[in-house]
Amino acid sequence: MTDHPIRTERRGHVFEVTLDRPKANAIDLKTSRIMGQVFTEFRDDPELRVALVTAAGEKFFCPGWDLKAAAEGDAVDGDYGVGGFGGLQELRGLNKPVIMAVNGICCGGGLELALSGDIILAAEHASFALPEIRSGTVADAASIKLPKRIPYHIAMEMLFTGRWLDSAEAARWGLVNRVLPADQLMIEARRMADELASGPPLVFAAIKEVVREAEDMKFQDALNRITKSQFETVERLYRSEDQLEGARAFAEKRDPVWKGR
Repeated sequence: MTDHPIRTERRGHVFEVTLDRPKANAIDLKTSRIMGQVFTEFRDDPELRVALVTAAGEKFFCPGWDLKAAAEGDAVDGDYGVGGFGGLQELRGLNKPVIMAVNGICCGGGLELALSGDIILAAEHASFALPEIRSGTVADAASIKLPKRIPYHIAMEMLFTGRWLDSAEAARWGLVNRVLPADQLMIEARRMADELASGPPLVFAAIKEVVREAEDMKFQDALNRITKSQFETVERLYRSEDQLEGARAFAEKRDPVWKGR
């Protein structure tokens, strides 16, 4: 088993993160803590605008919690590190786009990790499930997230029965954005990451904060927070050079040059 379960690569403003923990890319406490550090680095580096997350190999994206490590002493309620399990789902202030490229089996905590992204692309052979019910435990984060992402009855069936969805069905219910041949997955994921990296980072930040904070608010309450200057990212956008650049570029009929300030 590798001592370096997470590989990272910077491609301009894109930060590629690869989970590489043979044989199945399961996550133990140590790996989760490393992932938290990696995603914190992404969040805090102004030069990085988009994260692209995938996994090594062709069979597994991630099956979630490492049961072998648990049998050897890893406590399920142990220290997952900053950002919680997998470093993403509880990471505060992550106001940058995250693309998930699911290249195989994606279940349990691996599906919860995928749900922490903003866009999910899947290989044709990818599959999805929440098998926790079969081991007498609860998929806690998925129980919160999944019924808000796909039709309630489909989410509850997955939670209650642990049944598997192939990539086509996952796309049909809106669990993933797009299904691609395996050899095209990373090509499209990188194309999309580059497209987002060339976009206005302050606008993306404002979108993510508003969407996150407004999730459990009434429409008018959320809108009032915007008009009362109570969203930090929105206020930063409205006072930014990029806001002026967008207007100037439109008037001058040219592509804008975003600086993130």
